[in-house]
Amino acid sequence: MDAAKTALEQAKAVAAGETTAAALVETAQQQIERNNPALNAIITRADEQAQAEAAHWDCRRKAGDKLPPLAGVPVAIKDNQHVAGLRTTLGSTRHLNAIAPSDAGIVARLRAAGAIVVGKTNLPEYSIGANTVNPAFGATGNPFDPKASCGGSSGGSAVAVAADMVKLATGSDHGGSLRIPAGFCGIVAFRASPGVVPNEERRTPATHYSLQGPMAQTVEDAALMLSVIADRRLGGNRDPMAFPLDAARFRALDALDTSRLRLAVSADLGGLLVSAQTRDLFTDRIERLSRAAAFAALDWHDLNLTDAPGVDWLLRQDVFVSQYYQEADTWPEDFSPNVHQTYDAARQTSMQDIAKARHRQLNLIHRMHAVFDSYDALIVPCVGVQPFEWRHNYPPTVDGQVIKNYMAWLHLTSSLTVVGNPVVALPLGVDETGLPFGVQVIGPRFDDHRLLSIAAALQALGGRDQQLARPVPSLKG
Repeated sequence: MDAAKTALEQAKAVAAGETTAAALVETAQQQIERNNPALNAIITRADEQAQAEAAHWDCRRKAGDKLPPLAGVPVAIKDNQHVAGLRTTLGSTRHLNAIAPSDAGIVARLRAAGAIVVGKTNLPEYSIGANTVNPAFGATGNPFDPKASCGGSSGGSAVAVAADMVKLATGSDHGGSLRIPAGFCGIVAFRASPGVVPNEERRTPATHYSLQGPMAQTVEDAALMLSVIADRRLGGNRDPMAFPLDAARFRALDALDTSRLRLAVSADLGGLLVSAQTRDLFTDRIERLSRAAAFAALDWHDLNLTDAPGVDWLLRQDVFVSQYYQEADTWPEDFSPNVHQTYDAARQTSMQDIAKARHRQLNLIHRMHAVFDSYDALIVPCVGVQPFEWRHNYPPTVDGQVIKNYMAWLHLTSSLTVVGNPVVALPLGVDETGLPFGVQVIGPRFDDHRLLSIAAALQALGGRDQQLARPVPSLKG
């Protein structure tokens, strides 16, 4: 098997008999053996189970059966999503022996589509935080510098994809947990409009939080995976947020003429915390985009979402109480400081404060919606800083400003959670030290297919300027 193949090419090769599912799984396992010891992305392996599933799909192909869209393609699953027969640890010593009796909906749909689970990926404790370190398994290193943070909370998944252990992995997103590690590790992630990807395990009936999504090396692969995990079958209609949707449509993106695209750009969404280094990198990438292709418009925009971080801090408290009220009193003092910090704040927050935040949220949603009266997409940096050493829970300072808590440096992603628009995290080269740099490409709500098509068009510009291309780590495993 050619290790450079995309997931789409892998699936086509299996269906055509050009390779086997067994060969793909073997290669994935070899890549895990080679690269995981230095990076710690995969914390639970499923070797025997994966080999048995590969044999099943190879038999189906030999029998002449029509194969589903991901037949034989290895995937990794974030360790807050159940895989039958494997443990779901949540990165916590409290759950080291918690064996899942059944698949989560997202996993069931992947398996029904032929994807083969090769392992579970590391995450911060309880999947809360943007630095993948926990007391059960330790830190996951950035594949471009193992001492640097890979982001979080879907950090293990991002690293597994970036280090080519798998082409596809699952993630989830509260305030940036898909997008931050994608930006830090140089891969693609997609936070769909709320309700596009069913999440039957959610604890709150309707929210912009607790979303699940795909992580991949290319936009097209992310869209392919989305077509599977957004399927309404296999229980997907049990999620009260899941609306009628033809998920299969995501398997074919539109070829767009960039000269007809109207794009807005903002370095800080009106004044959110963004380092000088990130501003310079972002300005350089926008200038390179403007030279790489003609656009109908590529305009700096004055959108102001500076109220959104305060709204996010209150809304996430509301969500945390819904998620954790049954166990909060059992947490020891050394339990996740990120979870403790938010839940303890919620104990002091009034219902009136939450209600006011909801009203402010609605105003911000309207403000964002107005951008797309004139533009097809909005581009902003992925994260306000570049990767820092993972020994810090979060960067101590940004350009001299002290960071007070685990969310105070994540305003570019958390603000977009508040407004709920679909977002593609897209890699655009590296910084001066060789660490990845990425942007968020935002579109109108529920126009997810067109947004992915726009992101694919921008991705293609990397062929004209290597400074815009997805970076590939040089691994020595």
